Amino acid sequence: MNQKKQILIAGVILIVILGVVLGVDYLQRQNAAALAPANMPPGSIPIYVDDTFVGSFIPDDLSQLPAVSFVDAEEGKTQDGWLLRDVLLLYLGEDNLQDQSQVTVSSSSREKGKTLSWAEVEDQKNMVMFDLSGRGTLKLVSVIPGFDIRDSWIQDVDKIEITSP
Repeated sequence: MNQKKQILIAGVILIVILGVVLGVDYLQRQNAAALAPANMPPGSIPIYVDDTFVGSFIPDDLSQLPAVSFVDAEEGKTQDGWLLRDVLLLYLGEDNLQDQSQVTVSSSSREKGKTLSWAEVEDQKNMVMFDLSGRGTLKLVSVIPGFDIRDSWIQDVDKIEITSP
């Protein structure tokens, strides 16, 4: 085989791989959208309490909350955003949350999630917060040991679930 054929075959293989990756991502996002209530605007993040839909928000809605920030220990970059605590209190109020309540923030497109107790989320020293990613989606970040490195953060958040004890 000459070099031109090898380059052509490599190019075709790369295009096929890219198409598969984009197709799978599209299907995952469609499946996540199908589970949300029909009247939610695109890009909304639904909040469920004990499997019951209670509301949703888009990143622009968070501008009404106080901004917080911290410098991550791994790369020394500033993470700016809004405390998950404040977001949940805005939509739920304190009556729906107890110290033992479990808060799960997940990303269906990344197949990743993190479950924390309300006590951990409520403690402002833990800096459990949403930060805008470069693509305009929310990522969940924190300084909690074990959840303070970038690989453990939840990017492209698309669901919040709270379960009562």
